[in-house]
Amino acid sequence: MPHGTEEQRCPHEAVQAATELYGSVVLHPISDRRGSAVWRAVGPKGIAAVKVGFGDAAPITAREAAVLDRMRLPWYRAAHGDADDAHWIVTEWFTGPSTHEAFASVRNGVGDLRSAYRAAVDLCRSVAGLHERGWVHADLQPEHAIHTTTGVQLIDMSWSWRTGFPPSHQFKGGVPHLLAPELAASIEAGVRPVTPSPAAEVYALAGVLWTCATGRWPLDYRWAGIRPHAVGAAGLRQAISTGSIPLGSDRPWPELQHVLEEVLLAPASERPTAAQLSDMIVYRALL
Repeated sequence: MPHGTEEQRCPHEAVQAATELYGSVVLHPISDRRGSAVWRAVGPKGIAAVKVGFGDAAPITAREAAVLDRMRLPWYRAAHGDADDAHWIVTEWFTGPSTHEAFASVRNGVGDLRSAYRAAVDLCRSVAGLHERGWVHADLQPEHAIHTTTGVQLIDMSWSWRTGFPPSHQFKGGVPHLLAPELAASIEAGVRPVTPSPAAEVYALAGVLWTCATGRWPLDYRWAGIRPHAVGAAGLRQAISTGSIPLGSDRPWPELQHVLEEVLLAPASERPTAAQLSDMIVYRALL
C-alpha cells in the first residue's frame, strides 16, 4: 500500500503525538491484521511505534494503553487517545531481535546455542520481573519480546492484568497453542472473565521457548489426529484442556527441551516460577 494511503489511515492525532515526541515523523507500515495496525514512525529525535485499533479492536488497544499507564514502565515515553472509531498508542520503538529471531541459528542447525541461551534466560528473567510486580502478560508469543541492548522489552500487552485491574471479558487465553491445559479447561467450562495466572504464564513461557527452538508449536497435533485449521481455536482449546496431547518429537536442542518438557508436562501446582525456570536453564541447558 502506498505510504500516503497508510499515513491517511493512521489518525492525525496519533501522527501529531509522535511528532511532538520525536519530531516530524515518516510512517513505515509494519503490520495490519484483525483491525490492529502498527507503524514505525521515524523522526529526527528518535523512533516511535504507533499502534491503532480500529472498530472492534479499538477497545482492545484502549485496554493496552490503560495497562501501560498503570505499569509506569520507565520506557513508557508515550501518548494515547481516541480518534473516530479508533484508539491509538504511541510508544518508544524497541530495536533488536524478537525471541523467535534470536533462536534462528538453532532452528537452522547452525548450533550457535550461546546467543539463544542468553535470549532464553533474559526472557525468563523479564517475565519473572513482571510477575514480581504483580502483573501477568497473558499473551506471551515468540514475537512478543524484543531483545534490546538494555534488556528484554515485552510488547503487545492488551490482555495483561494484575489484582485490582480486572481481566477483559474479550480475552480467551491468547494463542491456543501456548495455552496451559487448566486455563483451556476453564475457558471451555464457560468461565468469564478468563483470569490467567503466573503458573499458566510459565507454561506459555516454556511453550514460547520450545516453539522458538523447533519452529513448531509444542504439542504433537498429528499424533492426536488434530488438524488445527479444521477444528479452530475452540476445538484446539477443548483438545488441550484434556492434557493428553504429547509434545512434538523434534529435539534440535535436547538439553534445553528436557528442561522445557518438565515444565510443559507438570501440573500447574508443580510448575516452577519464571525465575526458577531461568535458574533451571542456567544450570542445565548448556551441560
